[in-house]
Amino acid sequence: MIKVGGSLGADMSRACADIRALVDRGDSVVVVHGGGAEADRLADELGRPKRYLTASGGRRSRYTDAAALDVLVLGMLGRLKPPLVTELLRLGVRAVGLSGADGGMVTARRTPPANVVVDGVRRVVRDDLSGRISAVDAHLPRTLLAAGYVPVISPPAYDPEADPESGAGLLNVDADRFAARLAVALEADWLVILSNVPGLLRDPGDPGSLVTEIPCEDLAGYLDLAGGRMKVKLRTAGEACLAGVPHVVLGDGRGPSPVLAARAGAGTTLVKGVP
Repeated sequence: MIKVGGSLGADMSRACADIRALVDRGDSVVVVHGGGAEADRLADELGRPKRYLTASGGRRSRYTDAAALDVLVLGMLGRLKPPLVTELLRLGVRAVGLSGADGGMVTARRTPPANVVVDGVRRVVRDDLSGRISAVDAHLPRTLLAAGYVPVISPPAYDPEADPESGAGLLNVDADRFAARLAVALEADWLVILSNVPGLLRDPGDPGSLVTEIPCEDLAGYLDLAGGRMKVKLRTAGEACLAGVPHVVLGDGRGPSPVLAARAGAGTTLVKGVP
């Protein structure tokens, strides 16, 4: 399982060459991607302001009302996924683009109304179309893998409890958690999460301060080192490690061979059962 961050942009092609190498040697590969950065660029083009929610604990997240969900879905499925799939096809990889909603693969439960801060004003938000993953059905990706395809999957997820009269049914879910839950459901040997940083750094301004190994049972001791998205990635990586994925790595997607480098020990590796 390889998760490529949407913030990598053109650097995603570097991971594609590694995917080809893994497929050539007989490995089964699933690719997951996000798309928040592309959705932000698209929102700017369309003149739709990006909005965020700040919960009482200080956690900041994307405000995904119906208009924002449209932009997010278009950014991931219409802007980011096609170039990723076609680059893999160009390299001879039989890639198939999917979303979590296809075949009911990833289902989620909508986030309940919450008292949060939006645009500097505290209010109760009831129209946020984001959610938490509730179940993963791995039948579709397993079928594609058995037939020699490489699934390229992204959010959104499917909401089976959506009101059919509202026109809803899709939910924005975190792409890192999406990848981790899929990795667990598929009993993956590896989960490599690539982003635009070397891994967890003790000092964000110093690449030489990389934390190379973290016992997943002691994850709480490292979360204070992480900020923003890295905290989510680290927590997600730890959950996947504890759930049974043997090899979990937070790697740098900007290098010349990022997937193979992560598998060879570059980045931050989560380990289980270390005293």
